[in-house]
Amino acid sequence: MSEIITVGLDLAKNVFQVHGADGSGQAALRKKLRRDQ
Repeated sequence: MSEIITVGLDLAKNVFQVHGADGSGQAALRKKLRRDQ
């Protein structure tokens, strides 16, 4: 697993999305969570 360098958050009305990118900019993590979790 690669080291996550950059983290982005999408704070929409019903869903949070978390994205993590490694040093080369490739997506290393994508996670979708509902607000009630």
